[in-house]
Amino acid sequence: MSVLISSCLLGIGCRYDGSHSRVEEIIKKAQEMHLIPICPEQLGGLPTPRAPSSIVKGDGKAVVAGHAKVINSLGEDVTGAFMKGARETLKLAKIAGAEKAILKSNSPSCGLNTPYCETDTGYGLGVTAALLLSAGIEVIEIDPEGKVRI
Repeated sequence: MSVLISSCLLGIGCRYDGSHSRVEEIIKKAQEMHLIPICPEQLGGLPTPRAPSSIVKGDGKAVVAGHAKVINSLGEDVTGAFMKGARETLKLAKIAGAEKAILKSNSPSCGLNTPYCETDTGYGLGVTAALLLSAGIEVIEIDPEGKVRI
């Protein structure tokens, strides 16, 4: 079974600050799965390192619907790059037949419950997580300590 995975969880330095979020437990199990590493922000054309971003006026669902934007800490609108990265990630999932994605927590792209958005609860879906879920792909969120959220 093919599974999408946030590249940073595999130790690839693709996070906004150029670091990674390597999770040893995933590295150990990587041999058992056909993993497809992805970084939606890089797939969307953003550089590494890059200014951190937050979703304004909603969460990833609202961005996908065209009702919210993603703005970086420099005040630049990077919504287009986030949407392009989410669409490219979904395209890879369809090509590979992936029905599951293991994504990084607390990310405005990948998070299931990211704090980098403006919602009533203060948490919401990242842009890529929202698009994958809307396409019927199961999303599993993993934090740097290896804790899983489905």
